[in-house]
Formats: sequence, C-alpha cells, structure tokens
Amino acid sequence: MSAVVCRGVSKSFGGQRVLDGLELEVPEGSVVTVLGRSGSGKTTLLRVIAGFERPDAGAVEIGGEVVDSARRFTPPEKRRVGYVAQEGSLFPHLTVAQNVAFGLSRAQRAGGRSEELLRMVGLEGLGKRYPHQLSGGQQQRVALARALAPHPRLVLLDEPFSSLDAGLRSSLRSEVMALLRAQRATTVFVTHDQEEALSVSDLVGVMDSGRIRQFGSPFALYDRPVDPSVAEFLGEANILAGIAGQGSVETPLGTLRLAGDIGSLGGPVRALVRPEQISLRALGDGRAPPSGATGTVVHREFYGHDCVLLVRISGFGHPLRARCPGRPPAQVGDPVAMVVRGEVVAWPAPIERGQ
Repeated sequence: MSAVVCRGVSKSFGGQRVLDGLELEVPEGSVVTVLGRSGSGKTTLLRVIAGFERPDAGAVEIGGEVVDSARRFTPPEKRRVGYVAQEGSLFPHLTVAQNVAFGLSRAQRAGGRSEELLRMVGLEGLGKRYPHQLSGGQQQRVALARALAPHPRLVLLDEPFSSLDAGLRSSLRSEVMALLRAQRATTVFVTHDQEEALSVSDLVGVMDSGRIRQFGSPFALYDRPVDPSVAEFLGEANILAGIAGQGSVETPLGTLRLAGDIGSLGGPVRALVRPEQISLRALGDGRAPPSGATGTVVHREFYGHDCVLLVRISGFGHPLRARCPGRPPAQVGDPVAMVVRGEVVAWPAPIERGQ
C-alpha cells in the first residue's frame, strides 16, 4: 500500500510555476528522500502534502484517502501528519515538555506521552528546560518528538539538519532515521544534500523545476542516472564525449565497456565515469600501459581515508577527477597512467544545430 500519492500536482506563486504536474508515490513504512537544489519545489511539495498549501491542480492521497483535490480538502490537523521544519519552530515561551505535548489531548498528556517521547529521543530529564537552554541538535530532537507525539501516519522532514555543523548533522541524522525506522513511521525527507539522500533513504526522488526527474533506490540512481544532469547532481562525475558501438565506447580514457542494458547504443554519446572508477599509477619511466590514457596531476585533495586527484589529459578541456583510497599515488606535476574499472553508462549525445 502507498502511504502518500501525488497525482499531477501543480502549484504556482505569483505566476511562477513551483510544482508542475508532479507525480510521487511513497510506499508505506519507507523513508523517501526528495533531493533537489534550492528553488526546485521541495518545501512546497511537503507543505502541499501536509495541507499548509493547496495545489492549483492534481490530487493528494494519504493512506488511500484523498485529502486534497478539486472536490475535497482535509485540513492539516486531521491528516495525522507530523511536520519538522528546518529550524524546528519550537515555541520559545513553552518548556520542552510543553512543546512536545502541544496538540495532544488531555488524556494523552496525563498518560505520560511527553516523558515517553523525551526518553525516546535521548532528552530524558530535560522537560522543564526552555528551547533557548538547548543546543541546536537538542532542539531538533524536541521538534521530532513533538511531530511523533500524536502517533502520525506520516512524518515530513524539511531539511531539519541543514543548520547544524557537519559532525553533529551526520550523527543526529543517523539517530533520527534509526528512531523513525524503529517506529515504522513512513517518512518523506527533503534535502539538497546528496550525501544525506543517498545514505539514509530507501528511495530517492530527484526533483527539478517542480517535477520528479528520476525515482528509485539510491543504488539505482547513482549507478543508472537518467541523464548527465542527474549524474552530476548525484555525486562527482566525469562526463566524456565518445563514440559507442558493439557494446563499448571510445573515449579520451580509452575503450570502455558499456553497461549491459545499454550495450546496443551506437553513435555519438556522452559517457559517465565516476571518479572512484579511475585507477591511477605513477609513470616513473614515462611509458604508458597497453590500454587507458596518460595525463598529468594538476591538483590533489587529501581527506585521510581517501584522496581526489585532478588529472589533465591531452585533448580534453578540463581536468578529470579520480578518487583513490588512502594516500595519493602521485604528486602534483607527476605523469600518471589512468585505467577505468568496470562498466560505464552513456547517453546519446544531443544533435548539434545545423546537422
């Protein structure tokens, strides 16, 4: 069963189309991330699902029930949806416990629901504090507890970790997602951070110009992006011009094997080579291996667990990125041999005007 279904949802503000016939289906119990750049319509989509905004066209279903269409509208408070905004939006004049209990019935408050949730999010004993007495991460935990308090059938997260520093963002993200999975809460999470989307999600929807461009598992989107723009948005990408035929493609990096499902591709193409697919070897004697290509290291970035080298090769306009485990295999200025491991994805190259 699908927990959320959006069918042909459109929304404009001041004549600007923000959602454009959007289609989305969220399986029950899943964590689905909507990934997109600023202005792609992510937050508007969440607000439409929550009922804070009404679409100009289309329909929204939650739990098999139509909650918004041309003929029907269910107000936000009756949708059983928990919403966590980017900044948490806690009430500054209420204590932590009062924030969590906001919106609960008197019976639920008396039943100790607030204390249960504070224990669940690791804030036991802090119920009498006020939001300004908490750290940013603790405030977001309170916001999550408040969203979970009324036993929602759906939880919506609007970039709730973006204002936190990198270390806290990563740890809190993992904890929150583990908690939501333990609660079996269907979750729709929007972000512009590719790492967040790929690391925590069952399914990812790449959003652009008010539409979902591609929807699938993180592995499928990373390995089989539908076009170069999605490939470049989902991590680092080297896009090479080439000529495809007979299951392979000729590129500046040599002859590369095409992925099996596109082996029949022929003619001019653009091929995707991820940086981690490129193996580098320093050329102490200046000789190239039998296959592959040679180039010169023009920049390096060392991260401890791995490194990135930028390599300039003859006949290619800008340096290629190669990601290597551990220490850099070559220094800036060194000649290197480059070999691509595994299969590559390619797309037909656009026809130039005048051809």
